[in-house]
Amino acid sequence: MRFVTGFTILTLAALSVGLTGCSTAPESTAEAKSPGVVETIKRAVTPSVIVEQGTRLKIRTSDSVSTKTSFDGETFMGTLMEPVLVAGNEVIPKGTPAQFIVVHTDEGGRVKGVASLSVRVAKLTINGRAVSVESSIVVRNAPASKKNDAVKIGVGAGIGAAIGALAGGGQGAGIGAASGGAAGTGVVLATHGKPAVIAAESVLTFRLTAPLTL
Repeated sequence: MRFVTGFTILTLAALSVGLTGCSTAPESTAEAKSPGVVETIKRAVTPSVIVEQGTRLKIRTSDSVSTKTSFDGETFMGTLMEPVLVAGNEVIPKGTPAQFIVVHTDEGGRVKGVASLSVRVAKLTINGRAVSVESSIVVRNAPASKKNDAVKIGVGAGIGAAIGALAGGGQGAGIGAASGGAAGTGVVLATHGKPAVIAAESVLTFRLTAPLTL
């Protein structure tokens, strides 16, 4: 009788352990499949990739910026035109979104100097993850406006001479030309030249100035 009772107790204990194991197994499996756990495991077992300083980034702009409308610190977007490789393996795919930052805008001096615009790469969004970037700076200068300035001064002198001639003959024409030229010079001094522009769809080439860890 005691043997039967002992056997029964052992059997029930074994069944209890088996059921407990079965009930906890799915929970462990569910935890293992949790996205957060999987991501942590991937990061732990996947070695970091280093993109070396000096690596080229060729990017097409999506937006337009100009010294007339933009300001220091403004950001705009672009797209990577070619993949970045490390040891022959693609680590940053073509089409990766890129964010630029305007480093400096200068409308240029009056008469002397032209407007200039400086930008660099601030961030890449690689496979959905934003990565800060340190890159070289690209500078765009406005075209020189000396020819236009000379035209403005010349037009002013011509108008002044015509008015002077009507008022006082040859001597008046000379005085009018001088005053008209001075007026034209004043117009040039009072206005800025053409703005510096980086148009949308421009292809800009940068270099990493610091290694990029992925």
